[in-house]
Amino acid sequence: MTADAETQPTQTESRAFEADVAKLLHLMVHSVYSDKDVFLRELVSNAADACEKLRFEAIETPALLGDDPKPRITVLADAEARRLVVEDNGVGMSRDEMVEALGTIARSGTKAFVDRIEAAQAKEGAQLIGQFGVGFYSAFMVADRVEVVSRRAGSQEAWTWISDGKGTFSVAPAALEEAPARGTRVILHLLEDAARYAERWTLEGTIKAQSGHVPVPIFLVEKPGAEPVELADGAALWTRPKAEISKEDYAEFYRGLGGAFDEPAMTVHYRAEGRHEYTALAFVPSSQPFDLFDPDRKGRMKLYVRRVFITDDAELLPRYLRFVRGLVDSADLPLNVSREMIQESPILGAIRKGLTNRVLGDLEKLAESDAPTFETIWSAFGPVIKEGLYEDYERRAQLLGLSRFRTTASGDGWRSLKDYVADLKENQTAIYYLAGGESERLRTSPHLEGFRARGVEVLLLSDPVDSFWVTTLDGYEGKPFKSVTQGAADLALIKKPDATDEPAPETPQSVSDFIAFAKASLGDQVADVRASDRLTESPVCLVAPDSGPDRQLEKILASAGRAGAAAKPILEINPNHGLILALAAKDDQELRRDAVALLLDEARILDGERPADPQDFSARLARVLDRALR
Repeated sequence: MTADAETQPTQTESRAFEADVAKLLHLMVHSVYSDKDVFLRELVSNAADACEKLRFEAIETPALLGDDPKPRITVLADAEARRLVVEDNGVGMSRDEMVEALGTIARSGTKAFVDRIEAAQAKEGAQLIGQFGVGFYSAFMVADRVEVVSRRAGSQEAWTWISDGKGTFSVAPAALEEAPARGTRVILHLLEDAARYAERWTLEGTIKAQSGHVPVPIFLVEKPGAEPVELADGAALWTRPKAEISKEDYAEFYRGLGGAFDEPAMTVHYRAEGRHEYTALAFVPSSQPFDLFDPDRKGRMKLYVRRVFITDDAELLPRYLRFVRGLVDSADLPLNVSREMIQESPILGAIRKGLTNRVLGDLEKLAESDAPTFETIWSAFGPVIKEGLYEDYERRAQLLGLSRFRTTASGDGWRSLKDYVADLKENQTAIYYLAGGESERLRTSPHLEGFRARGVEVLLLSDPVDSFWVTTLDGYEGKPFKSVTQGAADLALIKKPDATDEPAPETPQSVSDFIAFAKASLGDQVADVRASDRLTESPVCLVAPDSGPDRQLEKILASAGRAGAAAKPILEINPNHGLILALAAKDDQELRRDAVALLLDEARILDGERPADPQDFSARLARVLDRALR
């Protein structure tokens, strides 16, 4: 026996924690961790760390590995006994190391820790958890007694640590034949409501989700006497060089990551070095998930710290990129940190900024190099990406460059704003748009007639978010956005392709008189009645005043109960339409009043609305038809 061994206690030694451990555990269970599954992640992480420590120590002392050089973690389940064991063949612990490692909280002053964690903000709390090593104590969320048997690599002694987490723990020598040949065995006697953690399916799913990419192979023994089954091979795809990873490897990982069945349309894989070190592997799907527009849907990016799973809702990307799937593996974040506290980490903020810039940058490159693939992505996720035009002021210019639109000139394809501006007509001073429902219905809007006649391209904005972002932007390359349903069309200076230099004919006096009559007849139902230069085929249309929201935004606000005192529309009349010319020539004042009211309702119908008073509309229509048949 060595002199060192002679000084070691040979009997069971009971020790009291120096502070209120029950209160500490209550705080840890209910405040630090919100998910009981985390205990398994913590134990596997500790086991992986022990294997990594042995690997480094063995560089100097190869004999520590003995005849068992390959690291491994084994999880053994015993459902009948309601027991779970997590064992590793890592560096192990001596008695003093065991007391120090598993008694850190008591040795460091639990009362101060409890006081600080109760008062800590998220940022400070995140640091406290890692410093005080409460990860191991998460085992008491699911167990009423925990035993730890450990043997230090190269040692001829083994030790047992036992506690129920209620104030005391004991340390005693362990028989070598009952201890690991090297490493640590953690035995959990599970609570009744945690019995599922001794079942194969729970363990397999939890380990694969949370610890499937730690740097040590993990094996599962589902019951006593069963053969070990490998759950993880200790290799993380994202840590391998990109040159060694095939497209098929990426696709398989993508499908396993989120249960997807499609192929990724774009893969982003890079390692950031410098002030912050992390690896990112992100995928842009090729098809929409069914819950893409669920208001409660969060992102699908997982966060790992040194290949240990932390959370799958760390908000690593802005909401308008919530369709991106993948992960970030950080080398800088503290490992034992809750998903709640980690959200406020400044390191995570830097990662979020870097990842967002990289995803958008790669989308820009894809748009240049592979337009069809980019358009597949835009078709699926364009409505979501455009939320960033409204929310992300810093990246608006970049997002505008990425944006694609259906237009009156695009047919079934997409057009960029760069394409649009390159084709501006002479004297065109604005980027015109029409917001509403489906683009095919928008194409038939009477508001487009004057623009179509002059060959002026109009953006067809069919997504609800379009009505919001377009009002917050100053424009693109010096050209403001202007709704074709708002204010004057300003088309007089843009020549028609077949136009001559002769001035346009003046509006006949009879039509001007009819317009004045219509304005007087409609009264406060409209803000104004005026001749239109945007209509070439339809007799009438409704437009919004120059100030305030356009017609589509008004409808959206009204449907949400936020319209307030909505501005009255302007009725525009086509002075060259046959119907208007005929009505202007009539002297029958009653017919003209009915016709004016019907024209207003016709404009409402063309705008996708119902007549203001269906009964009045029906009665007026009947009177006009009756006169026509006499």
